[in-house]
Amino acid sequence: MSISGPEELAGMRAAGAVVALMLEAMKSAVRPGITTAELDEVGARVMREQGAQSAPAMVYKFPGVSCISVNDEAVHGIPGKRALASGDLVKLDVTVEKNGFMADAAVTVPVGEVSVEGKKLMACAQRAFAKAMLVARAGFRVSEIGRVIEREVRRSGFSVIRDLGGHGIGRTIHEAPRVPNYADPEAHEILTEGLVITVEPIIAAGSGRALTARDRWTVVTADHSASAHYEHTLVITKGQPMLLTA
Repeated sequence: MSISGPEELAGMRAAGAVVALMLEAMKSAVRPGITTAELDEVGARVMREQGAQSAPAMVYKFPGVSCISVNDEAVHGIPGKRALASGDLVKLDVTVEKNGFMADAAVTVPVGEVSVEGKKLMACAQRAFAKAMLVARAGFRVSEIGRVIEREVRRSGFSVIRDLGGHGIGRTIHEAPRVPNYADPEAHEILTEGLVITVEPIIAAGSGRALTARDRWTVVTADHSASAHYEHTLVITKGQPMLLTA
């Protein structure tokens, strides 16, 4: 969506605030032994208290409140009986609807003590996001976001998962434009003031090729290498974008 006035901005801010609260609660609950279903319920309690709903469940009938993915699971992991173990990388991906507006964010959290490679992978995803903020501004092409992200990821020795990326958001989860994590020449749209998008480096320690698991939801790396995901919903301005989920 493109924000046209203060009421829409307030609505998006309210949805973004719920996402931020859920992620903080879930991050604080991450520990060895907790199951992904238990983590999902931590977020769900906050969501209900804030008068919001799970957008993936509403729009796509996703079988959980939030997407929780572990290690080689890149995105769309279904919460369940899996218990987290020390050394895991868990991706918490939260999208909510509140009063007709939707916001989306994700973070990768270490469980206990993780490997040096795992630490570098998480840091790379955040660094790529930060560098993308320099071009996530009115007047730049969408493809510039992907160009900056992929350059930083490759420089760090990792790969972007090209099948996955950011998107417009607002009244539903996935709106135009598509925001690839690489310099896609087809992503030629010009970013305009007020446009609401997600920027979300989704990266892997291996080749970056991905496939969908048997559950038909979870996207995993084809070579089972570790993955990391970092995301915020933001509003495009002439300068520094406005982060709604931070």
